[in-house]
Amino acid sequence: MRNPFFRLNLILFFTLAGVFIVDQNIKMLFVDGFRYYTECIDLILVYNKGVAFSMFAFLDEWLKYIQLVLVFGVLGYILYMKQVCYALPAGLLLGGAFSNIYDRFVHEGVVDMVYWHCGFNFAVFNFADVMIDVAVVWFLILNFKPKLCKS
Repeated sequence: MRNPFFRLNLILFFTLAGVFIVDQNIKMLFVDGFRYYTECIDLILVYNKGVAFSMFAFLDEWLKYIQLVLVFGVLGYILYMKQVCYALPAGLLLGGAFSNIYDRFVHEGVVDMVYWHCGFNFAVFNFADVMIDVAVVWFLILNFKPKLCKS
C-alpha cells in the first residue's frame, strides 16, 4: 500500500461505513421500542428536527439538503488535501453526518436517545453526535500540532 491516496480512501470509507452502520443499528433499537431509565441517564427516543440543541429547526425540509451540500464539501476537501492523517477523523465525522442526514430522510428528524439529566439537563444526543465531536477535537489537534501529520 504505497499509494497514499488509496490508503486515504480505504481508511475513510471503512471508518465512515463503520460509524454509519453502528449508529443506524443503535437507532433501530430505539425506533423499535427500547427504553431504559436511570437516575442520571435516560435512554429514550426523541426525533430532533434541528441540529444541536434543535437549532435551525425552522429550515424544515431544506436543512437536510443544506447539510448534504456541506458534508459533500467536507468530503471533497479531505480528498483534495490527500493527507492520510485526516482519513480517520474525517471518516468519523462523515459517518456520523451521513447517518444523521439519513435519519432526516427516513424519519423526518434525527433519532436521538441519550438524555443526561444528572445535576443539569443536557441535550439528547446519539452515537453519531459523539463521533462528530471526537472528529472535531481530532481535527483541532491535527491543526494546532501539524507535526502529528507527517503525510
